[in-house]
Amino acid sequence: MKVSIIIRCLNEEKHIGKLLAGILEQTKKEVEIIVVDSGSRDATVRIAKQFPAKIVNINPADFSFGYAINVGCKAATGDILLFASAHVYPVFNDWLELMCKPFEDEGVAIVYGKQRGDHRNKYSEHQVFAKWFPDLSNPNQKHPFCNNANCAVRQSLWAKQPYDETLTGLEDLDWAKKIQEKGYKIVYQADATIIHVHEEKWGNVYNRYRREAIAYRLIMKNETFNIFTFIQLLTTNWASDYKQALKDGVFLKEFYSILMFRWNQFWGTYRGYKQSYLMDNQVRERFYYPKGYVSQNKNLNNIHREIDYSNVEIPKSENFK
Repeated sequence: MKVSIIIRCLNEEKHIGKLLAGILEQTKKEVEIIVVDSGSRDATVRIAKQFPAKIVNINPADFSFGYAINVGCKAATGDILLFASAHVYPVFNDWLELMCKPFEDEGVAIVYGKQRGDHRNKYSEHQVFAKWFPDLSNPNQKHPFCNNANCAVRQSLWAKQPYDETLTGLEDLDWAKKIQEKGYKIVYQADATIIHVHEEKWGNVYNRYRREAIAYRLIMKNETFNIFTFIQLLTTNWASDYKQALKDGVFLKEFYSILMFRWNQFWGTYRGYKQSYLMDNQVRERFYYPKGYVSQNKNLNNIHREIDYSNVEIPKSENFK
């Protein structure tokens, strides 16, 4: 069973080399790598070219998460389409094996794996990852949650149902909801772990949750998020994070970080529920591109081994400056 790994990226020179090096360390070797770049101005593409990867370029003005992923899927030749964010990297060398194994069941449409952060992630995001991606696998998940930072789908099903290109985010949830309604299974594979690095400013956290809330409102039309929901979720998550921080002995160190992350998470969600967008160039630039960015307008029998990146040669971005 051949797997095509599709990586969407914009200015990911700090991270993409580690992901690509980790892919080459996998026990599963029948792999195709497709990098979909939406206008990187750093060394991202030049680093990717040092690896056996197919580079597909798209116009920034055309970008949405759904569009970029569909472009990558069209370029793929694998039976399984695996999506990985450019700022993730696998922990173990059987990551791909574990992600592909459940597809032996013809009823499985989606497999998604565990995500964890590293020292660069905000403290509260570690709590989010722990809640969203538990340590116990689920071979037949009943709700449509999944996440395309570490997710795989069956190519034959994608061909019949491409991703929605009009959404401002959550194209993964939308696809999962539709495919689950057709009777297919979603599998959560807890042992297929990646590290998902986020180095966000507070405005980026707000922006991420706002655009996802806009999309969620369009996908789950009966859901609501009013000011009372905002207050309840904000206060309960503040309390939970501060309690955990006390337990971890980092209460004072992480006090401000917890305060700001949860505020921007839920205020962004609340504001997103008040808005509704279909994708256009102005929305793309607002949500996806840096300030000042001008668009162009054009086998499981193998030993489960942790990857030692100290022995893996990863091109450094400064070599391409």
